Amino acid sequence: MQLIRPDINIDFIGKRKIALMISALMIVVSLGTLAVKGLNFGIDFTGGTLVEVKFDKAPGIADVRSAISPRGFGNAVIQEFGSPEEILIRVQNKEGEKSSTISTAILDGLAEKFTADAIEMRRVEFVGPQVGEELTQAGIMAVLIAMLAILVYVTFRFEFRFALGADAALLHDIIIVLGLFAITGKEFNLPVIAALLTVIGYSLNDTIVVFDRIRENFAANKKRKHPGNEIDIVNGSINQTLARTLMTSFTTLLVVFALFVLGGEVIHDFAFALISGILVGTYSSIYIASPVMLSLAGRFKADEDEIKAMEARP
Repeated sequence: MQLIRPDINIDFIGKRKIALMISALMIVVSLGTLAVKGLNFGIDFTGGTLVEVKFDKAPGIADVRSAISPRGFGNAVIQEFGSPEEILIRVQNKEGEKSSTISTAILDGLAEKFTADAIEMRRVEFVGPQVGEELTQAGIMAVLIAMLAILVYVTFRFEFRFALGADAALLHDIIIVLGLFAITGKEFNLPVIAALLTVIGYSLNDTIVVFDRIRENFAANKKRKHPGNEIDIVNGSINQTLARTLMTSFTTLLVVFALFVLGGEVIHDFAFALISGILVGTYSSIYIASPVMLSLAGRFKADEDEIKAMEARP
């Protein structure tokens, strides 16, 4: 069964100026929102209160959350610690709020649902903002190192202009996903950083598939008696890989959307980042990576030996 005709010929590259204008607008809005509103950082970055509680019987995470949500802790990070009976609860402090006040409110909420005799408060600690600074720096470094490694890899496998196109698409994806988090006010935490790194890998894979077909068609074009122009070759390459691109994105989105709807509060923001990243990444592999690569034609032109070496690479 074919969902897309093999002879399909959509003029993607012909619409590249419109697409680039839309992308520029989205980037400006994202950067503006990030500058004015900023991200809603979670406890991993801002600091907060950590409460360890032991139950006489292993509770369900959902039951613990439903017990403390009415007290204003619906976004708390809840996890098992050591054994199923021991639960670790991490909440973000509001301005002027003390850890002792938070721990008392959490204990009261749990006592209403599980009874006071079934609960033992083990410890209450304040996680300082210094931890947040370290995690922020580590997250930024992880993204920068990933993009540098991608630049080196794609340059080796293709050409430098291909590498710049791939990195431009990744930077585009990251800025827009971050902008969506700023606009919606969703919590930005460590799982979201993991989702961003996943999006980088997914978007790069999509871009490499398109670039691989472009490289093959460039090589075949050089052997023709009357070579075609690069714009037609790139447009044809995108159409040739379109069925694979859409099918991969659609099946991946089905799984991630199921996580978003059924996965619960803990991974809601993580799934939102993946959904946004997959949609934006699919778009950028067509309308950002390839047009940027085309715009650099001749500026980083390889000599004959480099072209032969590129064609010989697997």
